[in-house]
Amino acid sequence: MATLLITRPEAAARRFLSAVEGEMRPGVRAVLSPVMRIVPIPDLSAPACDALVVTSENGVSAARALGVPAGTRCYCVGDQSALTARAAGYDAISAGGDAETLLALLAKERPTGRLLHLRGEHARGAVVSRLRSMGLEAQEVIAYRQEPIPLTDAAQKLLAGNDPVVLPLFSPRSASIFVKAVDIRAPLHIVAMSHAVAAEVADLGADTVVVADRPDGPAMIAATCRRLDAVD
Repeated sequence: MATLLITRPEAAARRFLSAVEGEMRPGVRAVLSPVMRIVPIPDLSAPACDALVVTSENGVSAARALGVPAGTRCYCVGDQSALTARAAGYDAISAGGDAETLLALLAKERPTGRLLHLRGEHARGAVVSRLRSMGLEAQEVIAYRQEPIPLTDAAQKLLAGNDPVVLPLFSPRSASIFVKAVDIRAPLHIVAMSHAVAAEVADLGADTVVVADRPDGPAMIAATCRRLDAVD
C-alpha cells in the first residue's frame, strides 16, 4: 500500500491530508514531515502602500505583523492565501494559481498606486521587476526566511523502505530542499504543482513525476488522489 508523504508546514499539511481523505477515504496512510520552517525577519518596517501582493499565506502573516491596515486590497496567488487574507481583514482577490497567474491578473487589472510585495528570502518569478516593467509602481520587503529542517525519522524510514511513496511538492524551494535531504530507496511517485517544481526533481530518479493540471490546491488534490489510486 502506498504512503502519502507531505512535506508542507504542519497546518497546510493537515489541511491537504484532510482534503485527500475527503476525496478518497478516511485513514489514508500518511507521514507528515515539513522540510522547512518559516522564520519572520525581525525589526522590519513596511513602506506605505495602496495594495499588497502576496505569493503565500506567509505574506499575509507578514502584512499583519508589519501593521498593514485592514481593508487594504490584497492580490493573492491562490485561493488559500486569499482566504487567509480575508480572515485577516484584507480586501483579498485570488489569482487562483501561481506567480504567473498572479502577474497576469495584475497586468489585466493594472491597479493604480503603490504595490507592496511581501515575500520570503527565497523566491522566484521576479515579481516586482516584472510589475515595474508593466509600468506599475511596486516595491518589495523580504519579510521571512524559509529555513530547511531535517526530515523526521518516520519520513527517512519510509523513504528507505520498500513500499511506494507518493510525494506532492508545491514549490521549487521545497523540492530543492527535499532533493538535498534524502537517501531514497523506496519507489517514489512525485506530484508536482508546476513544471518549475518538476524541474527541481528531474535528476532524483523518481519512478514517476506528474504535473498537476493547474497550479492550484484542487488540482494538486486531484492529481495526488489519482497517483495514490494508481500505485496502491
